[in-house]
Amino acid sequence: MILTTTHNLEGYKVEKYLGVVTGETIIGANMFKDLFASVRDLVGGRSGAYEKVLAKAKDIAMQEMEERAQELGANAILAIDLDYETVGQNSSMLMVSSSGTAVVVSKTF
Repeated sequence: MILTTTHNLEGYKVEKYLGVVTGETIIGANMFKDLFASVRDLVGGRSGAYEKVLAKAKDIAMQEMEERAQELGANAILAIDLDYETVGQNSSMLMVSSSGTAVVVSKTF
């Protein structure tokens, strides 16, 4: 499966548009990660715990979107967009959603 944020693929022709596909995930960040991230924010630096949670949430949303595209018979997803939001009480949950256009492409010669 070809995944891209672009609207077309160089060297490929879109044969069929199958529609919009999405993937969503919500992951809770635990209290200890929040505490250590707050301390890290005070003294500067990156929060490795949050970076791992973000990467995991993105991967899950992308995988779900890809599975939905495969069910439609797609071999590529164009114009992928990722959105990140915090939800829940005290913004304790992270929501990642992905969307794109499922297509069938063929290589041009």
